[in-house]
Amino acid sequence: MKRPRLRPATRLEDAFFTSYNFEGRFVTFFGDTHPFYAGSVVRAMASARKGYRHIAALFQEDIQRAEEGVTSAAPHELDAFFEDLRLRYSAYVVAVERLTPTIVELVVRAPAAAQKFHPGQFYRLQNYAATAPTVQGHALVMEALAMTGAWTDPDAGLLSMIALEVGASTQMIAHLRPGEKIVVMGPTGTPTHIPEKENVLLCGGGLGNAVLFSIASALRANNCRVLYFAGYRDGKDVFKMAHIEQSTDQVIWCTDRGIPITPRRPQDRHYRGTIIEAMVAYHRGELGEQLLPFREIHRIIAIGSDGMMHAVKRARHTVLRDAFGPHVAIGSINSPMQCMMKEICAQCLQKHVDPATGRECIPVFSCFNQDQELDRVDFDNLHDRLRMNSVLERLGRSWLEYLLSYEQSVC
Repeated sequence: MKRPRLRPATRLEDAFFTSYNFEGRFVTFFGDTHPFYAGSVVRAMASARKGYRHIAALFQEDIQRAEEGVTSAAPHELDAFFEDLRLRYSAYVVAVERLTPTIVELVVRAPAAAQKFHPGQFYRLQNYAATAPTVQGHALVMEALAMTGAWTDPDAGLLSMIALEVGASTQMIAHLRPGEKIVVMGPTGTPTHIPEKENVLLCGGGLGNAVLFSIASALRANNCRVLYFAGYRDGKDVFKMAHIEQSTDQVIWCTDRGIPITPRRPQDRHYRGTIIEAMVAYHRGELGEQLLPFREIHRIIAIGSDGMMHAVKRARHTVLRDAFGPHVAIGSINSPMQCMMKEICAQCLQKHVDPATGRECIPVFSCFNQDQELDRVDFDNLHDRLRMNSVLERLGRSWLEYLLSYEQSVC
């Protein structure tokens, strides 16, 4: 094999290998970490386009022998190697199940992605344009979606992702077919901190309840006691009650309207109203026995819409200001995301403010660390940013509904 050597570069872009040299081994970087290619996604991608030539040159003799069929590895060993790569790192649809009129669960076989998952992390989901269904010549290709891991079965290589159908891309999930090959990147994001032997209050709103499945289970495994407020707009929107029940000490089911949710355990309750109203009623003793009084809560984790998390933040300083003792309050921030590759495109930057002074702090990349202190999150800024794509989402959804209705009319 040709031995590389370090030499002074006339231009920074020529300095593909850095000056690090230890026992004849060199280091280089692809992407944003290379000084010449830092600064943008396009430059980062260019690093791989130009850099692969240097890597290929190092193994030119090995590549040539492989192309000529001369290799030290037996053919069956190479076949087994590539088959192992395919099985571990390819993702295939196992099942698509509609949980509610607007929520869909996608179960995928992706062994490596399932085995690396920790509670609170998420995945980047897309389908392939080559295999996407077409309607009137239009391929139903979804944009990259940030999908929360609901549960995983590492032994079987399965992972579950649950989506709320908001725009066209999330609607397309329901049209994926079992056996279809898809793209699942991840898991990414920072895992939720799971304490030991704490009393934890979970606040889940709508789809946020899916995120809390794995978190609640991990908390119980770490000998934590869990009080859960699960909020839904309508009682018909509830899904996977058993998943919530098996990992909690007490659940307060909350609905704004529609049919009430009937508790299935003696300690659980249903409340007609918002999560905040239910929390106030619980604190006042209006919902019966308090298995975990708020004064004994060490940690609050809120996951749901920006409005719900903002309400939890405000309530702790207003209607519930005397309810809690010293505690940590965390929210899983659902900033708009694009690359989901941790601090690359900056689409997910979340504005923070100092809770004491109100001054703006250093922003946070939500795709890198989605769990953020509630008191530091600027929820007004988050709300405005989430609305930026609302027009495009409505246009995309209208176009998809038109295509699907046209297909049905033709059939």
